[in-house]
Amino acid sequence: MATTVTAKGQVTIPKPVRDLLGIVPGSRVDFRRAADGSVVLARVDRKQPVSRFAKLRGHAGEGLTTDAIMALTRGEA
Repeated sequence: MATTVTAKGQVTIPKPVRDLLGIVPGSRVDFRRAADGSVVLARVDRKQPVSRFAKLRGHAGEGLTTDAIMALTRGEA
């Protein structure tokens, strides 16, 4: 993906790259020179946005015990 440098030396990071790295307004990024001479953009603040799957993780609260669930499954309740 190509982008244009402004007169102030600024560039817009393409949206697919921002999405891939989780870069949002206020994110800190670093430019590193790789051994082969290429420049690598990396996110340095390590705060990844919460994924849609991570939002579903957790505990639903107090509920039935395993024995109670098994009794319901077997029709013993």
